[in-house]
Amino acid sequence: MHYPDVDPTQIQWRICSYLEVWDELLAHSYGGRPLVVGIDGHSGSGKTTLATGLAALDRGTAVVHTDDLAWHHSFSGWGDLLIDHLLTPLHEDHPIRYRPPAWVQRDRPGAITIPEGTSAVLVEGVGVARREARPWLDAVVWVHVRAEVGRRRLIAKGIDTEDCINDWMNEENDFLAEHRPWDIADVVVAGELGQPALTGRYGNVVTATGPVQVTKRLS
Repeated sequence: MHYPDVDPTQIQWRICSYLEVWDELLAHSYGGRPLVVGIDGHSGSGKTTLATGLAALDRGTAVVHTDDLAWHHSFSGWGDLLIDHLLTPLHEDHPIRYRPPAWVQRDRPGAITIPEGTSAVLVEGVGVARREARPWLDAVVWVHVRAEVGRRRLIAKGIDTEDCINDWMNEENDFLAEHRPWDIADVVVAGELGQPALTGRYGNVVTATGPVQVTKRLS
C-alpha cells in the first residue's frame, strides 16, 4: 500500500509543551476575526487528540471535525461545504450554526456551531488542508504517523471492519498523495509521541518546524 507522508528521518524533532505549540500557532493570527488552523493527517494519526489538547488551553477556541461534514455525504467531497459554510463565515467574523445536508436528510440532531466571540477555530480531519481550502487557513499542522500505527488505532476503535479500513486508507492515500498537505505545513507533529493532560497545559508533544516555515526562514 502506497503511504504518502513526510519522511520522519529527515526532520529535526523537538519536544514542546502544548502551550508552546499553541503560542506558535497564535503567531499566525491576523486580528479582527478568529484564527483558523487546519490540522491534517492520516486516519489514526492523533489529529483529534492534538486539537482537544490545544483547545483546552483557551476557552475561546472551538474545534470542528470534518467527519461531521463527511457524515453520509462523501469521503473527501465536502470541500465546498467547508469553504462556503464554515471558512467563509469565519473570515467575516460571523457566528456559525450549520446543519450539513445529510444531517437534515437523516434527521441528525444538533448542528456544527461556532459561537460569537470565538478567538480561534481548529478544523481537524483528513484532507482539511486540501488545495482549495488553503487560502482560508491561517496555519496548517500536519500530524505524522506510520501506516501500521494508524491502521492499528482504527482497528482498536472497533467501529469498522478491517476490509472497510483498508478501503478507506487506500482512498485516503490517493487523496493525500494528490494534495500533499504536509508540504505546506507550518508545524509537523509526531502523532505517535506525546499525549496531553486533561487540561492540555501539561502535555508534551514532539514537533518540528513545517516545510513552509523552513522555506520562509531560508528566503
